[in-house]
Amino acid sequence: MRDLLPPTVSVVVAGPTDWAGELHPAEQSGLGARAVESRRRDYTAGRVCARRAMAELGLPELAVPAAADRSPAWPAGLVGTITHTRGYCAAAVARATDIRSVGMDAERHRELNEGVRRLICRPEEEERCARLPAGTSWPLVLFSAKETVYKVWHPVVGSWLDFQDATVELDPDAGTFTARIDPVRVAAATVADPPSVVIGRFVVEGDLVRTAAVLTH
Repeated sequence: MRDLLPPTVSVVVAGPTDWAGELHPAEQSGLGARAVESRRRDYTAGRVCARRAMAELGLPELAVPAAADRSPAWPAGLVGTITHTRGYCAAAVARATDIRSVGMDAERHRELNEGVRRLICRPEEEERCARLPAGTSWPLVLFSAKETVYKVWHPVVGSWLDFQDATVELDPDAGTFTARIDPVRVAAATVADPPSVVIGRFVVEGDLVRTAAVLTH
């Protein structure tokens, strides 16, 4: 993820020992007593990576508990994001004075069935994906980009953003995406200057799709 985000963002990808690291007491409640082992490993790796990212910024390694909606609750003065997929986890942290919001997502490269594509893609997005070079599951890249857009949007606006609420255009040559938020959702936001456009980057490498974006001040 380091290659997709600006230098002001500290990025840490989980190593072999991070999946079984120690959680802060404040982070334990985010798991729940019945969390399965895979959920426990993903959650732990994300928090360990987040604290390592704080340390890279020269900051104390503070707890990152889970909010009521299960999103990470970042310490005051920080913005961040966590992503995990099978065998991969990463966290990114930045000072809130440097950027307004950051989002990223990782997915294992795979084809999506028609029903899932209909949930994720607007008709014009499906048409554009069909015209892109073969060999890449472009609807999956679109899905990952929209996950990233939501992670950028939610900490700023505080509301849900559906897959159909953002229209994403992919530029395979530049490795970038541009997401335009539905004007109705932007107008309904109760914060000043809600994001209407999010521009990010993506990479498809091996069996891993990675997307990331920041929202500047």
